Amino acid sequence: MKTFTVEEVKAHNRPDDCWIIVDGKVFDVTKFLNDHPGGKKVLVKVAGTDATKQFNTFHNEAIMQRSGLPLQIGIIETATNKSKQELKVQQNSSTRKQTDDVKTTASTTILSNKDTKFGDGLPYGDPTWYQGWNSPYYNESHAKLRRVIRAWVDKEIAPFCHEWSENKEIPRSVLKQAAKVGFLAAASGAGTNSKMASLLPYGLPAGISSEEFDIFHEFICVDELSRAGSGGLVWALQGGLSIALPPVMNFANEELKKRIVPECLAGDKVIALCITEPSAGSDVANLATTAKDTGDFFLLNGEKKWITQGAYADYYVVACRTGSEADGMAGISLLLVERSFEGVSARQMDCQGMWGSGTSYVVFEDVKVPKTHLIGKLNEGFKYIMHNFNHERLGIIMQASRFSRVCIEEALKYALKRKTFGQRLVDHAVLRNKLGHMIRQCEATHSWLESILFQCKTLPAETQAMTLAGPIALLKAQSTQTFEYCAREAAQIFGGLAYTRGGQGEKVERLYREVRAYAIPGGSEEIMLDLGVRQAVKKCAKL
Repeated sequence: MKTFTVEEVKAHNRPDDCWIIVDGKVFDVTKFLNDHPGGKKVLVKVAGTDATKQFNTFHNEAIMQRSGLPLQIGIIETATNKSKQELKVQQNSSTRKQTDDVKTTASTTILSNKDTKFGDGLPYGDPTWYQGWNSPYYNESHAKLRRVIRAWVDKEIAPFCHEWSENKEIPRSVLKQAAKVGFLAAASGAGTNSKMASLLPYGLPAGISSEEFDIFHEFICVDELSRAGSGGLVWALQGGLSIALPPVMNFANEELKKRIVPECLAGDKVIALCITEPSAGSDVANLATTAKDTGDFFLLNGEKKWITQGAYADYYVVACRTGSEADGMAGISLLLVERSFEGVSARQMDCQGMWGSGTSYVVFEDVKVPKTHLIGKLNEGFKYIMHNFNHERLGIIMQASRFSRVCIEEALKYALKRKTFGQRLVDHAVLRNKLGHMIRQCEATHSWLESILFQCKTLPAETQAMTLAGPIALLKAQSTQTFEYCAREAAQIFGGLAYTRGGQGEKVERLYREVRAYAIPGGSEEIMLDLGVRQAVKKCAKL
């Protein structure tokens, strides 16, 4: 890219020839003057000068990616030298035998990032292992993966989240892109399912093999995508996939597995889980949708509500009653229903948040479902639903935990530059107190999550459900309440900017609307707290 001196930029200081400098980059904004939301005079006033301070005061990073960079015509000469130095450092780093310093002990592998800290270094803006802390949970492959996923998110996802959210639609091309990056395979649970290795159309992200891919790799993928600060985006890409595809992967017949799993992981088809009904949410055992065995097929009738990705899904995994009402949970089965079947309809719901995730109301009217589309055994569907509940809730926890951190990151960045009464916001003790309470809750939640993920990685599969169901339920409540607290306090720090959609408070405003979508689905906070204690009491009875 062409280089300029500061003196050269100074000459372009008129409305018909307007250049500005932002962070060492040179922009020709002449044709943009009339389109500037703040009016053209705002730009003309700083024509020919370094407007970095003014830009950072009123804009977020996404604006630069989306609107600024297309106007860039060069860089300042000093910035070139800096870029060359940074490139040299990166090249030296990439030629190291190992990307991170990995120390092996008799019992574990400890990753040290002392020489290769990751991210922009904002305190608590990233997990501690990104910022020079040693960790027993991660190795070189995890560090490699986070670089790949963050680069993808920062360039292709984060700058467009507000636009997609406002349109209430995520382009289908983004889903395909997520598939090619390997994100869909990672976030769906297929990455940690060794039996699915041959069905992954694009493999796993960062070229990681199925043998080395673990739950912490999945965590990094979900965590990094959530850093974009849009629950609607996360759910649009994998909200239905991560809860509907596992029953197919684990319990469907081979014909269904070989056809449906690759299609969904390739981003060519979308799958949604249909459990919740207008009158049955967490009380799964009392759902009313029925599937009558006619001999040749099941005749499916009923309604499902709040179905993530349901508006544009090609497949539905439907929980339905195949036994009598008296059978309760023992009379429930899972059917794989294709959108093309006659009698299937879905309409998008207008919800408080999660825009673009395709939350929908799905109706089944005399739908003929082939017997081959029964997932697992008849009347054992409740067991299959429960089998994936821990994984579903862990996904919610991962997202809520990072969203709490996003609120901290955005609030701290703003508090460092915004001044009131002659001081930066961060210099006011009352605001530091807010940040302190946000940070302590976020870090505690994250540490508990890593501890539970380690148990998922190391405990025998047959013991995990009973051992971890209670702690995961409690952690879900912890994570969503922390998220709600951080969203509220971040909104207070941003003030009016967090009340306006778009702009500097964009992420915080959007996340504040999405809190309820985490506190209720997957088991409400009240039910999670009760479940966690009931599980503990059961163990007390055995003492």
